[in-house]
Amino acid sequence: MHNLKPILNKEKIKCISSQVVEWHHQKHHKGYVDKRNEIEERLKTADKTKANPNHSDFGELKRRETFNASGMILHEIYWDALNGDGSFDKNSKIIIKIIQDFSSFESWKEDFIATAKSSLGWAVLCYDPSDKKLHNYLTDFHNNGVVIGSIPLLALDVFEHAYYHDYGPDRAKYIEEFLKNINWKIVEEKFSETQIKSKAF
Repeated sequence: MHNLKPILNKEKIKCISSQVVEWHHQKHHKGYVDKRNEIEERLKTADKTKANPNHSDFGELKRRETFNASGMILHEIYWDALNGDGSFDKNSKIIIKIIQDFSSFESWKEDFIATAKSSLGWAVLCYDPSDKKLHNYLTDFHNNGVVIGSIPLLALDVFEHAYYHDYGPDRAKYIEEFLKNINWKIVEEKFSETQIKSKAF
């Protein structure tokens, strides 16, 4: 059983209104948690004998399993870092790594913004253990776009429900305000965890 993760320091979210936070968390995010639980229960009794690539109840449940599971996790990552002021320690490991992999913080930022403007759904900063580099991945839908095995550190939801009530069609302004609201200490913690896990293997 999966539970809806509460938003910590909700009052520090400045890039979207409290109304949008409430709708987004209690309707959209909660919806993925609830459906993930429902699908996992239905899979226990789904008829596997009729599994078919063209269509089967089992196959559709499996497709929606990854969609809702990834939707749940991406939203948790989105909320996790959305309580800062965009400032960072230039000597922190995550910023040093960003500069190492993107040449400069500004180059990373430019790439992240372009990724977010191009996506139907998400822009996700990930660490990929296969090449030991950071990447900004474009994820049009929850369950595609992020490289298997990569670890998400920062996620920006650009589905229209995330910003339209506050910004209308001005996605660029929403992205700009999101970047000003990032808590880089949280991103740093997630990155440090990836390094510990990498050494364990």
